[in-house]
Amino acid sequence: LTGLPIKVGEGAGAKILLREDTLVELGNPGVGGCAFVLWSQDYSAVRDGQITLIGPCIQEAAGKSLPFGQVLILGGGRQRPDYSELDRIPFVVSGQIEGYMIRSLRGRMWTRVSIETWERGFSFDILGKALIAMVKSRFPFAEAAEVLYVTSNKEDVEELEAIGKEVERFTRWFKKMKRVKEGVYECPTYSCDDCEEKAVCDTIREVRVLRKHSLARGEV
Repeated sequence: LTGLPIKVGEGAGAKILLREDTLVELGNPGVGGCAFVLWSQDYSAVRDGQITLIGPCIQEAAGKSLPFGQVLILGGGRQRPDYSELDRIPFVVSGQIEGYMIRSLRGRMWTRVSIETWERGFSFDILGKALIAMVKSRFPFAEAAEVLYVTSNKEDVEELEAIGKEVERFTRWFKKMKRVKEGVYECPTYSCDDCEEKAVCDTIREVRVLRKHSLARGEV
């Protein structure tokens, strides 16, 4: 975060950013928005430090309200995440970036960028750097991190949102499980037929079988 043109840190962000002081609004419910985290134990699956933008940048969006998708991709092999934390990770920068206000909703990122902050050089690159730095400093399991921003159109963000809902299903499953030891979870439900998470369990079993076969063939 050294050398950034705006303040980043505790209390640097705007608690309230009025419309007349706003350059661009991102993720308004009327235009579409989503935010979620993907985590992999495979460190190599993440391009550490990569920040990707699909769609208009801040300068091109001046005076507009854009759809906004944010996907944070984390990796690390030494420690598994606390799955109860994953929902709040996308909002770790809330109140921490000068001129950037987050109106957090479940599974959605609704934000405003101030005119003054943009004039000082704010960009998605700076936002991504701040997010990655804060996540790595606060969550030890995040050994590698990259972030994807999508501002192209509502349809693209809705496609991301569908992926986010699948991620939420898996996260909810892990939250319900009792962790016995590293990588081993015990189900509190006695009857699989009556469990609403049966489809998730079945998917996880299929993935484990495929991975076992791949290992046997030397493909992984």
